[in-house]
Amino acid sequence: MRELGIAGAWIHEPKVFPDARGSFHEWFKGGDFEESLGHGLNLAQANCSVSSRGTLRGIHFADVPPSQAKYVKCVRGAILDVIVDIRVGSPTYKQWEIVRLDDVDHHSVYLSEGLGHGFLALTDDATVVYLCSEGYAPQREHGVHPLDAELGIEWPSDVEYVLSDKDAAAPTLAEAEAQGLLPTWEACQDYYAQLRG
Repeated sequence: MRELGIAGAWIHEPKVFPDARGSFHEWFKGGDFEESLGHGLNLAQANCSVSSRGTLRGIHFADVPPSQAKYVKCVRGAILDVIVDIRVGSPTYKQWEIVRLDDVDHHSVYLSEGLGHGFLALTDDATVVYLCSEGYAPQREHGVHPLDAELGIEWPSDVEYVLSDKDAAAPTLAEAEAQGLLPTWEACQDYYAQLRG
């Protein structure tokens, strides 16, 4: 587990063992979470999505507490996974980081509660699995438009984006902040401290 530039976001870069039969790697180890985060991953739900090339999902987040931490892996094809710091008051508020996840390097990313998440499918049948710390609760779920000009996420320009109606209608980050939808850095820090016990 290696922490990224946004506090609470991590990348897991496993050692892959290839041979004539295929390959093997460990994509989740509870001890790595304990050591890196100071707490384990409470597994409440596991999701799998399959996307055609150009599908753009996100930017999604949930109310804090309890929000929803995610551990994300692409098991087929390739995606660009984006982590956005939407925690008002955070030292890296409005910053984002893109990580390529694919079925070659087998990297995974972990996003702490309160961070925004989205991804762009680079291949057809891009298959993403993610472990979630909390179950899906529609009344607590929100979004920010992934093409928000103020955020300026550097998505590839050679792809025709396909968004759901819900994601296409999502507010900009500024609008979400004005509506009081975004989590605060303070609330997130308090919740992280609870998780560490």
